[in-house]
Amino acid sequence: MKLGKVEFFHFLQILALFLCLSGMNQAELSRSRSKPHFQSGRTRTKRSWVWNQFFVLEEYMGTDPLYVGKLHSDVDKGDGSIKYILSGEGASSIFIIDENTGDIHATKRLDREEQAYYTLRAQALDRLTNKPVEPESEFVIKIQDINDNEPKFLDGPYTAGVPEMSPVGTSVVQVTATDADDPTYGNSARVVYSILQGQPYFSVEPKTGVIKTALPNMDREAKDQYLLVIQAKDMVGQNGGLSGTTSVTVTLTDVNDNPPRFPRRSYQYNVPESLPVASVVARIKAADADVGPNAEMEYKIVDGDGLGVFKISVDKDTQEGIITVQKELDFEAKTSYTLRIEAANMRVDPRFLSLGPFSDMTTVKIIVEDVDEPPVFTSRLYSMVVSEAAKVGTIIGTVAAHDPDASNSPVRYSIDRNTDLERYFNIDANSGVITTAKSLDRETNAVHNITVLAMESQNPAQIGRGYVAITILDINDNAPEFAMEYETTVCENAQPGQVIQKISAIDKDDPPNGHQFYFSLTAEAANNHNFTLQDNKDNTATVLTRRNGFRRQEQSVFYLPIFIVDSGSPSLSSTNTLTIRVCDCDADGIAQTCNAEAYILPAGLSTGALIAILACVLTLLVLVLLIVTMRRRKKEPLIFDEERDIRENIVRYDDEGGGEEDTEAFDMAALRNLNIIRDTKTRRDVTPEIQFLSRPTFKSIPDNVIFREFIWERLKEADVDPCAPPYDSLQTYAFEGNGSVAESLSSLDSISSNSDQNYDYLSDWGPRFKRLADMYGTGPDCLYS
Repeated sequence: MKLGKVEFFHFLQILALFLCLSGMNQAELSRSRSKPHFQSGRTRTKRSWVWNQFFVLEEYMGTDPLYVGKLHSDVDKGDGSIKYILSGEGASSIFIIDENTGDIHATKRLDREEQAYYTLRAQALDRLTNKPVEPESEFVIKIQDINDNEPKFLDGPYTAGVPEMSPVGTSVVQVTATDADDPTYGNSARVVYSILQGQPYFSVEPKTGVIKTALPNMDREAKDQYLLVIQAKDMVGQNGGLSGTTSVTVTLTDVNDNPPRFPRRSYQYNVPESLPVASVVARIKAADADVGPNAEMEYKIVDGDGLGVFKISVDKDTQEGIITVQKELDFEAKTSYTLRIEAANMRVDPRFLSLGPFSDMTTVKIIVEDVDEPPVFTSRLYSMVVSEAAKVGTIIGTVAAHDPDASNSPVRYSIDRNTDLERYFNIDANSGVITTAKSLDRETNAVHNITVLAMESQNPAQIGRGYVAITILDINDNAPEFAMEYETTVCENAQPGQVIQKISAIDKDDPPNGHQFYFSLTAEAANNHNFTLQDNKDNTATVLTRRNGFRRQEQSVFYLPIFIVDSGSPSLSSTNTLTIRVCDCDADGIAQTCNAEAYILPAGLSTGALIAILACVLTLLVLVLLIVTMRRRKKEPLIFDEERDIRENIVRYDDEGGGEEDTEAFDMAALRNLNIIRDTKTRRDVTPEIQFLSRPTFKSIPDNVIFREFIWERLKEADVDPCAPPYDSLQTYAFEGNGSVAESLSSLDSISSNSDQNYDYLSDWGPRFKRLADMYGTGPDCLYS
């Protein structure tokens, strides 16, 4: 019976569905052997591997390997001829297979969160030939999830803010917890949120994690911060589910819900009347529980009798109202002021207008205290004028000052001499009349600015200052003169009527209508045949030649006296001499040389050059002489030592225990006894005085001056020693001490003592003591006799 196309298609669909369902329920591979089906001369073998997915639970904690599944091929007859092998992810390391039975086991603990599935390949081989009896195929081992991970807040802990006074249900922040378990398998990853701490102020949406306010009218001024603990629990919150927590710090942000209020309804402050303008009188502040911009205020004076005297401003940092004085205070004029001051918020929230006006008023009373003030002048600046011709004692003007205090103490006047160093003016101490004390000169100082001091008679420490500007009026007391030093020349080839100089004049005086000068030649020069003068009527004059043929050999310089008169009353005049030099000029009339000696001096070096050469030669000679002198003086020692010139005083001893190798190198006597007067050495660069060679003697000196004289003597020796270094040096001296009646018993000291002991017996001791006998004996051959 043949099937139609529709029936055949339905049959294929049913067959495919059956195969899929059977594959999902099997846990092993089945191999169905079918007999060969011969068709049209060729055979077709059915596929013998039917694969299923293997499933294994994660986190297996047993000691034995975990059974996963079994591989089996229909070719396997159970005689051990077939072996099974695995390859792919985790083969041999995680998953192993029994090559005889095809059983698969997991040898390690599996974690789905680390790897959700493994892809492996299976193959059946002939044990003898090691050749595959079936094609290699892939299969998957999936890790089945268990609830082994608690929810975690990856972004916690949280901080959030919400305005105070927010209505119930205002969203604050959303928290999110993640669960590493499989969200597609069971409820292991289905999280529910709850609040553990923070009720009844806040609540949390169980599914979304959105935190909201739960109470109305939460006041920041009462409590500004809340700590919430939020829990996330998986398994839809059921028992046995895992949970995690996080903290949420919620801060209530400020809104302007508190009006400013003054702590007191009135204030009183005392200020001295001498308080400088712009000084701070007081600081007041209205309390506002809000913070930031919501607490910013402005202050203003709305009423009172001190509106123009005081001003109030706000300190941006402290929000205080600063009251400052704008005018000078005067206790005698007004003793107190009253101010009505308002403080108001700069930003007002309309939602809270019902809480009352966001402003407040207070009263400030300012008491002015009396202080002893210095005298005050009737004017801050006095302007006076006086003629420079005024005689000594002329009255210039009067200043006046008074004591502004109620006592009205008398005032005495004086001039601050630091402003009148030359003492040109005097002032009457009682009346304040200023007079001249010296002759004045406007040209020296046109305006004198002096300071007048007014002192209270009862309290001289109170001194007021007034300023006086005295202008000196000009009189015509200075004659005109040349405006500058003119260097006038005339060419030898000048023609008659040629202009050689234009002159002008100046006058130190300052007439109100300006200067007007008149120029003319003096009477003795009016008829000269060389030059003439022309007044230009504009305070200038022109000098012209009267002839030609000027020659330097005949006369090289001309002196022309010019008479200048000013327009003052009375007018003053002066005679100024114009020096005119005759010069040799080029074709353009420019002077080339003006010296008559140019015709006489021979060619060669000028006089100045010769003088310079001679000066250089003399300087070199002086330097050579100085160098030679210095070298000679360096070769000669400054100290003249007679003993060193005579012989070397070297004493040698053959005896063991001898001490002194060179008695000249170190004078032991000076160190042993301070009372010995040392001989001074002779300097070659100083004229020697007459000195007597004598045996050293002792001088009796009181004990209390021993050290002083010892140091003084050594200091003088160091000062006059030409061989001493020019810099400070340390002088060290040994002091054995004195006080013994017998003084030193050393034989070395006996040379300088006045002892009467006779050492002549040393000559009888033999040649070995001859040197000592010569040194200490008194015979004619004594060394120091």
